[in-house]
Amino acid sequence: MLPPQRLIVAISGASGSRYAALLLQQVVPRVPQVAVVYSRVAPRVITHELDLPAGRGTDPLALLDDIVVPAGHRVQRYGLNDYSAPFASGSNAYDAMVIIPCSQGLIGRIAAGLAETLIERAADVCLKERRPLLLVPRETPLSQIHLRNWLSLTEAGAIILPACPSFYHRPQTVDAVLLSVVDRVLAHLDLPRPEAYQWTGEGET
Repeated sequence: MLPPQRLIVAISGASGSRYAALLLQQVVPRVPQVAVVYSRVAPRVITHELDLPAGRGTDPLALLDDIVVPAGHRVQRYGLNDYSAPFASGSNAYDAMVIIPCSQGLIGRIAAGLAETLIERAADVCLKERRPLLLVPRETPLSQIHLRNWLSLTEAGAIILPACPSFYHRPQTVDAVLLSVVDRVLAHLDLPRPEAYQWTGEGET
């Protein structure tokens, strides 16, 4: 695929808000149009996990740290029930969608074909229009129901990319650990981070 020009980043209420922040910090400078949608619980989890001031958990710009939105680029938050969003229709589907982190409940609703929120509807549009849909679940352990939902969505064309960090690169910080997952997401969006570690197997001990 070509690098997306219009990308949806959805954030559920699952633990792992820093994954979403790190992904936004990487895509905002390179993707001209980024739409952000929070689940109902996500702002509360974001505020708690990222230690943000009250009220800042609803602002995607608060997740960018020191990243400045480039001129001509746009980061827009859409309400969970805003069905007037362009990507709620298959006639204006965005290039790709990432749900990070993605709760198992949300995965189950998408797998069942439900579209009761903008996140679910946007995911449904991606599947039916054959646009990349990446889901980043973090929960463990997994029940048989979870695994069946993963299989159903994989068969429907989604990519299940669990938040399982790698340690080949000997990370020294928490963010370096988390970036190993974000780098996998970026690779599937054809937006590789130049500094991302790549295993070669040559000369490694």
